[in-house]
Amino acid sequence: MIISIKPWLEMAESMNQGQGKRGVSDGGVALSRDYELEALRLESELRRERNEQPLHFETMSRMDFYHKPVMGQEILHALRPVSGRQVFDGTLGGGGHSEMLLQKGAHVIGCDQDDDALSYASRRLEKFGDCFLPVKGNFARVDSILKDLGIDGVDGMLMDLGVSSHQLDEAARGFSFRADGPLDMRMDQGSDLSAKVIVNEWSQEELADLIWKYGEERKSRQVASAIVKAREESVIETTFQLVEIVSRVIPRVGRKNPATRVFQALRIAVNRELEVLEEGLKNAVEALSEGGVLAVITFHSLEDRIVKHFMRNASAPFLDRPEWPEPRPNPDYCLRLPNRKAIVPSEEEVHTNPRARSAKLRVAVKR
Repeated sequence: MIISIKPWLEMAESMNQGQGKRGVSDGGVALSRDYELEALRLESELRRERNEQPLHFETMSRMDFYHKPVMGQEILHALRPVSGRQVFDGTLGGGGHSEMLLQKGAHVIGCDQDDDALSYASRRLEKFGDCFLPVKGNFARVDSILKDLGIDGVDGMLMDLGVSSHQLDEAARGFSFRADGPLDMRMDQGSDLSAKVIVNEWSQEELADLIWKYGEERKSRQVASAIVKAREESVIETTFQLVEIVSRVIPRVGRKNPATRVFQALRIAVNRELEVLEEGLKNAVEALSEGGVLAVITFHSLEDRIVKHFMRNASAPFLDRPEWPEPRPNPDYCLRLPNRKAIVPSEEEVHTNPRARSAKLRVAVKR
């Protein structure tokens, strides 16, 4: 089903007149509009006057705000974005993938929980008019988002997991150890849980378990102990403080920063990334029309393992166990896999875009 953007925007505004808010209740949907961009500019100025961290609005005119999308040609081949097809981009980011899909004639609903991403992508893609609809929300709630929009199903869904280039490059977001910034790591900046809260308030045992489970760091217990010892002297507030603490326990080997796995673990925990992914995969299948395509790009083994197992389980017509006399029909059988193995970026792409080196693309089609 193809919908025009402007009528829905007008409907959403009329629904919220006198309520002092935007979007539709209970669905987590908020539309990104030009007036929202102006409001963000004003908020940024107010923050400066209060000597608070301003919004990074001055950077939004730069075309290098976000780097080029990973595995763009492979995504186009998988989603087949011709005129008349509607695609849900669940991780809009800077709009790179969405722009490629729109250029091929598809209608795109771009969803992101990051205000910076929505603001930038909305301006970048406004030239496509009614073919593009930006929505604030989490892709895990794709079913309720589409329901609120009055859409029964989409022809394709994209999930490009992980942190965007802009989030990595902006020190104030706290995702990166390349530049000093506050320990934040929230993709949704309205969320209460930040990396600072975890590092300074969680118990040593909880920290150790988190770093091992989500970072697969073998020295997780030593790192947790060092963090607890350091925070007894003073609050750990910045990324460089944490890097320095971790470096006491894990020596640098080669070019890899010793805090890489610790930062990954914290980011995953702060944003509930793995739980959100599991929920999003289930809801994505429900949101797809028959023949619709699900394309997921992962960047580390924890994500890829979840996607691989989900797609394999949902594409098996029968289930079999040693204790069963014969195989049984799989009640979750709803997908077919065009490729049994993950698709990886070309050597040329990795050379021109190093951030693509760990990417894996898995594709499934709804039966």
